Amino acid sequence: MKRMEMDGWVGVWQTGIDYEADLVRDRLDDAGVEAVIMRKKDRSFPVTQGSMSPIHVMVPNAREAEARAILAALPPSDEELTAAALAADPEHAPAPGEAVAGDGQGDPKADGSSDSHRENRDQDA
Repeated sequence: MKRMEMDGWVGVWQTGIDYEADLVRDRLDDAGVEAVIMRKKDRSFPVTQGSMSPIHVMVPNAREAEARAILAALPPSDEELTAAALAADPEHAPAPGEAVAGDGQGDPKADGSSDSHRENRDQDA
């Protein structure tokens, strides 16, 4: 990838897919690194993906190394994602020590829930 620089910003990721650029920008933003998306679509061609329409995720020059380190790090594990999802919805989070559907504890149902989660939701309603 050719190094992309513009007005104090540097490209740290290039893709041809809009949602991939959004995910990368969000990952950097969540880590505290300001990031913006610059789309360089050629208006002469009706191409929306690939090398004809590069999309760059850019960060301030001073944060380039930090951003690259974040993007090079391993993605969160399933357990970390589950914990983050539960923390984002504290009203329906299981009580401490309560089994989480799919964690190998309790009796997960086909729909991904367990009896204890259903009972908690029923009591809240």
